[in-house]
Amino acid sequence: MNQVSLTPPSPAAPAAPAPLAARGKVPVSVIVPTLNESKNLPRCLDHLTWADEVVVIDSNSRDDTPKIAAAYGARVVNFTWNKHWPKKRNWALEHVPLKHEWVLMVDADEWIMPELAAEIAQAITDTTRVGFYLNRRFIFMGRWLRHCGYYPSWNLRLLKRGHGHFERLTSVEDTGSGDNEIHEHIVADGPVGYLKADMLHLAFPTIDVFIEKHNRYSNWEAAVQLAGAQGRARGFGDNASLNRRRRLKRWSRLLPFRPTLQFLYSYILQRGFLDGRPGLIFCRLLATYEFLSVIKYQEMRQKGQDELTSQRLSPVPAKDWKQALDTK
Repeated sequence: MNQVSLTPPSPAAPAAPAPLAARGKVPVSVIVPTLNESKNLPRCLDHLTWADEVVVIDSNSRDDTPKIAAAYGARVVNFTWNKHWPKKRNWALEHVPLKHEWVLMVDADEWIMPELAAEIAQAITDTTRVGFYLNRRFIFMGRWLRHCGYYPSWNLRLLKRGHGHFERLTSVEDTGSGDNEIHEHIVADGPVGYLKADMLHLAFPTIDVFIEKHNRYSNWEAAVQLAGAQGRARGFGDNASLNRRRRLKRWSRLLPFRPTLQFLYSYILQRGFLDGRPGLIFCRLLATYEFLSVIKYQEMRQKGQDELTSQRLSPVPAKDWKQALDTK
């Protein structure tokens, strides 16, 4: 009997370990998007040996990422983004030939624990669902962040192919955040469930990595806010929970003092103080991320204003360099 939950389980309820059946590889195709992930990829692939197919979608990595993937027996598919939609994961869902109808999305800094692998093997036998949410444990400064608003962290990662897409939230195709969907979610077109066991997410092994990633992510945040302000934000499907979160996010963007409010929300209301020193540092970093999002949005709205102001102040006329070349 299938025991997959239809609603998010309580974070306090531990998942009972369940070894994988001895019937061989699990018939699921795992997609791992990569770009220079030689440090993270080996341990990620160590936790995917149970899957029958692993496909690494690589963006012309300059390190040993393709070699590592090949050494583990994964299939490497190169992806070169043309600066237009779709991005990497949606492109893979739409265009890459896969052996199985069930697809699992895993980032290179995520580990699928054995208990979760066993649940996945069971979940794909369910004929009434088209997708399943997985929960992530964020590891930061040697600690599992149980608070700060980062646990539970549900993502729809297990999907029956052809029954969902990553949402699109802005008409700006190149936001400066990279060629991979970062904050976009999969929206399924049918019933979904929730798995109990967690995956581990080692997204921020250093402060430097957090800052580098969130400098890019804030570009995306600003572009999405601009799209919302201009009435062009859009998404796939109709997911009530996801739409509710999006509405709250849009509402929060109208508030003053957003960086300070973000810190208070994460550290006080979401009890980040219970995560000790790592919780304090993490919440302050989240406030910095919010600040970057705010000022980049303002910058996008005022794009070109510095040049226009300078032109008004300068007595030197502008020259048409193309016409100057034609006259020579």
